[in-house]
Amino acid sequence: MTRQPTSPPQSSYPAAFDRAISRLLRDEGGYVNSPADPGGATRFGISHRNYPDLDIRALTREQAIAIYYRDWWLRYGYADLPATVGAKLFDLAVNMGPVNAGRCLQRALRACEQPVADDGVVGESTRAAAAAANQPALLAAFRSEAAGYYRALAAAKRADEEFLRGWLNRAYE
Repeated sequence: MTRQPTSPPQSSYPAAFDRAISRLLRDEGGYVNSPADPGGATRFGISHRNYPDLDIRALTREQAIAIYYRDWWLRYGYADLPATVGAKLFDLAVNMGPVNAGRCLQRALRACEQPVADDGVVGESTRAAAAAANQPALLAAFRSEAAGYYRALAAAKRADEEFLRGWLNRAYE
């Protein structure tokens, strides 16, 4: 009996989220419990600090993806932004927090001559400005703003210097 090749199972998530989560999980690997990380035990970027009732060590990839979809992608409306900007904002928000990532986006929008408030809230005006902006220029400015944020963070807190190289890689990818 000849077996028919099978295709990989289809994700139940939107394609834009599948691409964004794939990118995010490349950065947010396995289990880490670094004393230098204020998040404490972390797996797939899900920290004990943010999910104290979750067994971080036993967290599966599928559970992490479900958490990211529910608590990040849907909650913050990343799908309502141009695809590359939404994916980048999602990735940075998981690492630096949604308000800081939102401010980086808003500063990048202002660099692209899109006047928006610098409040960290990615609301209707920020979404409209992101849609109206030149996308390659916006993404370049967004990466630069994120890198600047990370450099300032490492300069302000010497203990964070060990993370700077990885943060900059994340900012510029």
